[in-house]
Amino acid sequence: MDLPRNSFKHAIAAGKLQIGLWCSLCSNIAADIVRDSGFDWLLLDTEHSPNEIPDLVGQLQAVSGGAATPIVRPAWNDIVLIKRCLDIGTQTLLVPYVQNAEEAKRAVEAVRYPPRGVRGVAVASRASRYGRVTDYLKKADSEICLLVQVETRSALEQLEAIASVDGVDGVFIGPSDLSASLGHIGNPAHPEPQKAMQDAVTRLKKIGKPAGILTGNEEEIRRYISWATPSSRSAPTSACWARARTRWPRNSRAELHDPSSRELVILCWNRFATSS
Repeated sequence: MDLPRNSFKHAIAAGKLQIGLWCSLCSNIAADIVRDSGFDWLLLDTEHSPNEIPDLVGQLQAVSGGAATPIVRPAWNDIVLIKRCLDIGTQTLLVPYVQNAEEAKRAVEAVRYPPRGVRGVAVASRASRYGRVTDYLKKADSEICLLVQVETRSALEQLEAIASVDGVDGVFIGPSDLSASLGHIGNPAHPEPQKAMQDAVTRLKKIGKPAGILTGNEEEIRRYISWATPSSRSAPTSACWARARTRWPRNSRAELHDPSSRELVILCWNRFATSS
């Protein structure tokens, strides 16, 4: 049996826009319902949702074979929590509250097997299809995607160092915690956190690292995507994975991926070579 290909990892590495849905209901039925709703990925949360490993197994089983790639957010940047998520078959992780390059390196080590990391070895876990995937232990690292959350003023000061750590595939700018850190708790739409987020995306774009932002507002989704669009055809680009957690009309979601609208919103994702 072959190792599953991580579509999300390869898409953001190629600079393709990825739009997804935040799933916080801790339900395999809910995950099953939304898996074919037209999104590129679904996030299963354990940081701010009462999800535990048995719950995640059911949700991963529910989305398996669907159109969307599952992403799991562990509750913390912790080796054991990350190991348990990986062993049940998670290939993309969003690690919260990464403050500096050292913490980013610890997250990278947690998702990699020795000698490049410290992930514990299980020979017959769900991740390897219970031992059926050929050479899983040798190949697994190549399909693991690590996203880290930067969500405080001090973390933004270390943004380039965090994003440049080998093994970090993308950086998520957390608007809620960032706005709180900047003195505007509950108001990520305030000009100061908005300016900080835009500056972060610009800085990530300069070093070719994909950026992601969460919002439940369609106007903000379009604005955030526009931040990652290069100003000229010679400019370097990176991918921005937009995050929606509202009942976004399907036609609006489809419009962002419709070829007729690509000139407006996703020109850079499939017309520019990128190393991100």
